Amino acid sequence: MQVKNHLNHVALSSSRELQTLVENRRIFNLKNCELNIFESYEQAQHVPLTFHDLVITSMVRGHKVMHLMDQPSFHYLPGETVIVPPHETMIIDFPEASLDNPTQCIALAVDDAYLKDTIEYLHSYYNIGEDRTNWQLTFNKYHFENDDDITALINKLISVCSSGDKAKNIYADLHLKELLIRLIQSQHLEQAHSSLHSSNNQNRMQYVLHYIQEHLTEKIAVDALSRKAYLSRNLFFKWFREQFGITPLEYINKERVKLAKQLLSQPSQNVNTVSKQCGFSDVNYFVRVFKQAEGITPKAYQSCII
Repeated sequence: MQVKNHLNHVALSSSRELQTLVENRRIFNLKNCELNIFESYEQAQHVPLTFHDLVITSMVRGHKVMHLMDQPSFHYLPGETVIVPPHETMIIDFPEASLDNPTQCIALAVDDAYLKDTIEYLHSYYNIGEDRTNWQLTFNKYHFENDDDITALINKLISVCSSGDKAKNIYADLHLKELLIRLIQSQHLEQAHSSLHSSNNQNRMQYVLHYIQEHLTEKIAVDALSRKAYLSRNLFFKWFREQFGITPLEYINKERVKLAKQLLSQPSQNVNTVSKQCGFSDVNYFVRVFKQAEGITPKAYQSCII
């Protein structure tokens, strides 16, 4: 239901540049990463693709079916990203590719030493006091929809890597580091969520997230959250954003929209009631937040699913 964040279209190869009609490849080498642009112009099945480094792939146009990590196959569409560990073979189907409807995907291979340096940066600067986060890039959730930040960063990297700018290695490093940090923070938030019901809220992070979940339908003051975390207001904001890549309010609104979608699936519910049940004191603000997250209004969402 969500309106996906599609990447900017990348110019297709000219016919004289094509070396193959399946996974034609253009490569842009930089110091710490390699941008690959793959295009397919005819249907094909079970095409293998392997990288020796971590690879961040993102669909630009068309449709693939991916077979990965011995898991069930899945459809791969524009507005989505897949991250793949080194030496992991992707098996790819192209069920709809044609000359008039090509499939295009970017694959950003990241140097292993650069990834380790980024993780070390997180360990050095993004831990506070006794809270020691074991930062790492995992592959529990390797297929996901892009958010605004991920889309913007990948668009910037495509533009920089394919440009002739003499300083492109500098710019690419800045965007690449931010992209990796945001991916790691997003995964960290997913892992924190999954541990809420299987732990005793033994650390600051779990305690704060558990409190928010338990009070979603009420007014949640940031000052109260900072007290729960035993941090000053300013330090709490800094800590929360470093841990998860978003502000406390953005997180609260994100969780409230999830709850609103569940409530709107019930025909007896209306927008005003759902707004109050999700902790919004202003229904107009609720509508704005919901539309920003889902691309449509709550009423339109409800009419689509009922």
